[in-house]
Amino acid sequence: MTDTISNEPPATTGAELQRRDLLKFGGFGAAGLLFGSRAASAADLPPPSPVDRGRVEEGRVVFDPWRSPADTPSAPPPAPLSPDERVGFAIVGLGRLSLEELLPAFAQSKKAKVTALVSGSPGKLRTVASQYGIDPAACYDYESFDAIADNEAVQVVYVVLPNALHREFTERAAKAGKHVLCEKPMATSVEDAEAMVATCAAAKVKLMIAYRIQYEIYNRQLMDWVREKRFGRLVAMSATNVQTVADNGAEQWRHKRALSGGGSLPDIGLYCLNTARFLTGEEPVEVSALLHSPPDDPRYAEVEETVAFRLRFPSGFIAQCLTSYGARDDKHQRLNFERASVDMPNAYSYTGQRLTIAERDGDATAETAVKLEANNQFAAEIDHMATCILDDRTPRTPGEEGVQDHRLMEAIYRSAETGAPVALPAPERLDAFRGPPLPEDKG
Repeated sequence: MTDTISNEPPATTGAELQRRDLLKFGGFGAAGLLFGSRAASAADLPPPSPVDRGRVEEGRVVFDPWRSPADTPSAPPPAPLSPDERVGFAIVGLGRLSLEELLPAFAQSKKAKVTALVSGSPGKLRTVASQYGIDPAACYDYESFDAIADNEAVQVVYVVLPNALHREFTERAAKAGKHVLCEKPMATSVEDAEAMVATCAAAKVKLMIAYRIQYEIYNRQLMDWVREKRFGRLVAMSATNVQTVADNGAEQWRHKRALSGGGSLPDIGLYCLNTARFLTGEEPVEVSALLHSPPDDPRYAEVEETVAFRLRFPSGFIAQCLTSYGARDDKHQRLNFERASVDMPNAYSYTGQRLTIAERDGDATAETAVKLEANNQFAAEIDHMATCILDDRTPRTPGEEGVQDHRLMEAIYRSAETGAPVALPAPERLDAFRGPPLPEDKG
């Protein structure tokens, strides 16, 4: 039998014809027909809904929720000031903190900008000014710093120098008519810290100390829980801030008492001390301390390695604190309440904060991880200072807050030297050395 060759097309089922027709018109379904035919104009499409479009209120773009209440709402869109409205900052000192953290943080700032730089290293000054677009005429060395008085683009001087230089440049900035944001610790002694406050007051300029933890979102949440007694009374706290030092540490300025004023206590232990104070709003009425430095280690010929100290507060709350240059990096705090414990790794780090709550859940113990939208601590504190300038407010962490920490650190050293607790007066109100609470910053 011979096969027959036909010119007729093969038989086609209805389903195959349907597929071919759809492909001919550009694909399956309405989307295929739409995109395969022509591009739609805006007039052919439904208009955006109010949920998608948003609206403007008081100079801000506002959106209604687009997710159901089951989901965590997204943060509102930022509302940064225009460049011309932002507060101008001069950065004094171009060391690691300025270059690694502060200058990059200005990119996340909503109210501030860098308008001047000050450094004793000409090559570094030129390089950084070029990287950040700073006018060479707004670059100063330490000798010519006072000329900043004539620079109207600078409203705030941010002092980021070794501790012993804080007083000099704070006072020079104040006399130049500039407000001051000063790194912690504020100085190297109570006397110098008090003089800084007096000079700024006489010059009628604002003085803020850069306690970044008080502007960090997780620690602020913890403060709210403490003060509203969400888990009952706060009974105790353990706070650890330790890190190691390179073998050449003796050459670093932090290990020269004339520049630093002390070792691990004023450098990193201060975070434990200040955080215990700001979480509760109370001030210690007694401190006790132990101090240790490895013998014959040149890194600790002038400053201490390790300090363990205890703070007792009027409410009965007790904080156990440890700081050291000799233990691997750990920046952790735990709060023990009547009805819960709250664990916070990386409490004093630049990033990576977390909160875990352990509490009863029926006949079991539940651990709840709290996730917040982290903020840049440095940008937050910079913007707070800018807000204080724009709105004529007293900073939340003014010079008086720094003075109090110096009083307490001197008491800690005194207790470690004598082996006896040191009693301290208790202020009559909470937050005795702080400015008003943080405003509900918009943007």
